[in-house]
Amino acid sequence: MTRDVFLRSLESDHRDLRDAVLDPAAPVPTCPGWTVDDLVSHVAHVYLHKVQTMRRGAFPEAWPPEPTGEKSLTLLDRAYAELIGEFAVRPDDEPCPTWYEPDQSVGFWVRRMAQETVIHRVDAQLAAGLPLSAIPAELAADGIAEVLEVFLAYATRHWPEDFGDQLRGEAAVLVSAGGARWLVRLAGGAVTVGPGTAGQAAAQVSGTSHDILLWLWRRIDDTAVRVEGDTSAVARLRALLATATQ
Repeated sequence: MTRDVFLRSLESDHRDLRDAVLDPAAPVPTCPGWTVDDLVSHVAHVYLHKVQTMRRGAFPEAWPPEPTGEKSLTLLDRAYAELIGEFAVRPDDEPCPTWYEPDQSVGFWVRRMAQETVIHRVDAQLAAGLPLSAIPAELAADGIAEVLEVFLAYATRHWPEDFGDQLRGEAAVLVSAGGARWLVRLAGGAVTVGPGTAGQAAAQVSGTSHDILLWLWRRIDDTAVRVEGDTSAVARLRALLATATQ
């Protein structure tokens, strides 16, 4: 995907998130323990954290900052404006710290903020009982690759202690969406993601790119996608994803 597509998606999903804030005190079913106000404040602070990281060339040492007294939507709007302002003056290839060692660039955060926002926009719409805005197929496919490769596979290699016994044994699930396929394989104490076929997997999960992305992020359940084969392998994948994305 190009930067322009990411930024257009970020703009659209930021707007839809704002529009979904009907009751700040409402619980967010997909983020247990959070209210909508908590959700909005979280997104705002994520934006501001990236702003400070780009400006300093280092992660902020103390986070989150002291409360400013701003209402959550006011804080979100300020944070979004500052984030877009930083992206506007920094090319994708400008060096910038990230938690993903293979990509230490501003471009990583352009992608990550677009994907962060679309998922939390969905959270806000679910909390408000609103229909979910469609996730464009290109953004959804990129998000599937990101959560499988950048979150899940990378995390099992670099922070295996977070997963404990979850990394024991072997399992393989083929994830299919929009004509693309990802073979997710657990073996040797880590997860790998690459091309594959149904014959290489114990189970297959398929659906639209929109639904598969939300399923991987645990925003919808198994009834929204097609599950074939060994359901225990699929359950293991879901459990691994829960740890990788918590």
